[in-house]
Amino acid sequence: MCILFPELEKLISSLHAASVYALLEEFPGAEQIAAANLTRLKFMLADASKGRYGRDMAVEIRDAARHSIGSRMPAKSLELQHTIRLIRELDAEIEEIETAIQTIMDKLHSPITTIPGIGYRMGAMILAEVGDFSRFDSPDKLLAYAGMSPSTYQSGQLKNCYPHMEKRGSRYLRYALYNAAKYVCHWDPAFAAYLAKKRAEGKHYNVALSHAAKKLVRLIFALEKSRQPYCPVI
Repeated sequence: MCILFPELEKLISSLHAASVYALLEEFPGAEQIAAANLTRLKFMLADASKGRYGRDMAVEIRDAARHSIGSRMPAKSLELQHTIRLIRELDAEIEEIETAIQTIMDKLHSPITTIPGIGYRMGAMILAEVGDFSRFDSPDKLLAYAGMSPSTYQSGQLKNCYPHMEKRGSRYLRYALYNAAKYVCHWDPAFAAYLAKKRAEGKHYNVALSHAAKKLVRLIFALEKSRQPYCPVI
């Protein structure tokens, strides 16, 4: 769009919107928009934006197109149309996959989604990476599997524990747990207070968050073992 119609981005909130895709799929460039019928533009924008855009926006976009410094490049216009179609196909596939994930999570009835801040997507990622919780005798073993245990150095009689994480095991599980911890600390008062406590002790935010993530792992382990929903501490 920086080549074909650079002014468009300043007229709308985002290029990645259904109304913009509909516009550019039919009129892939400033030249095509400038020559478009105003009534057609108005109805197309109104329909694709569900009433958000109307005649005023259609006039503004067409006027900008008529004075655009954009280039006339048929090959780029064709590329733009194909890119939009590809985005639509990928969006449809993502929606299909997320619907399937939601169905699976509904069947599992996992208590993990009762934790504030963990939705079905993040919960599904954690459960998929952990697998069968019965494989782990304790939350410490689950932490080790996620690569969230302190690393240990041993040489002869010297044995040292370093505060940084091992970062072994499933990096996807580690990613999911750290991101989940951010949201849980935002939505759950107990976790928010725990994070604030660690920060008050002088710990860097990432270090404090790693402590919250460990606490979250222990909570998830307990909930999955008991199959009971999360009860916030009041």
